[in-house]
Amino acid sequence: MDGIMKQVDEYKSTVKEKAENLVKKNFPERILEFNKLLEKSPFLCEDLHNVHSDLKIPVPEAQIINSHDGDPPGGKKRKMSDNGEDVSGTKVMVLPSGSVPINPHITEMVDIIKPLIRTLVEEANLLKMWVSFLIPKIEDGNNFGVSIQEETLGEIRTVESEAAAFFDQISRYYMTRAKLVSKVAKYPHIDDYRRTVVELDEKEYLSLRITLAEIRNHYATLHDMIIKNMEKIKKPRNANNIEAMY
Repeated sequence: MDGIMKQVDEYKSTVKEKAENLVKKNFPERILEFNKLLEKSPFLCEDLHNVHSDLKIPVPEAQIINSHDGDPPGGKKRKMSDNGEDVSGTKVMVLPSGSVPINPHITEMVDIIKPLIRTLVEEANLLKMWVSFLIPKIEDGNNFGVSIQEETLGEIRTVESEAAAFFDQISRYYMTRAKLVSKVAKYPHIDDYRRTVVELDEKEYLSLRITLAEIRNHYATLHDMIIKNMEKIKKPRNANNIEAMY
């Protein structure tokens, strides 16, 4: 049993050492790194036309159909949805490129930012454990330092939660774009669908740039808050004040 407790104490000491080094050394480096990323491609794009991507879905030649009431030859009725929309579309045989490519600019941004998000989540979790280990046992009085610890812990949890939500945003983009591209393939003559894909890509570019800035801001906020309150976080209760109380 003593051996197990010794290992647990060693684990706690390792967490405390890593967390302090993280705040004092790694966080400032992260902030400067993100500032540099925001000032260069792919996160800096002065002309949004560079974000656009060719879908490589051609517009097929128009076909003249002689039929009654707009129905195709052979008397076959078009498929209609419940709200009266034509859902039959254009049959997509073989695309010249073999497949519709993803947006390379957006994907490059995603490949850069995903590891950064994962790192932020992991480091926020480490800080959360560090502050939790420093919280003293519950006692009456002299709890000002403990309230600072709890406030810091709440901020860390908020950062961790928001960082995890960034992953959902990325997956939603690809799912939404896939649905729009399938619309373009099904209705290649409708330019609105093509334009919507362009607008979605531009929106995602701006969103990813803001996300990177938010990650930088999270690091800056946590660093500032912890450094300013490091003494109270590490020693929430002043021994002199406790002695004076008796």
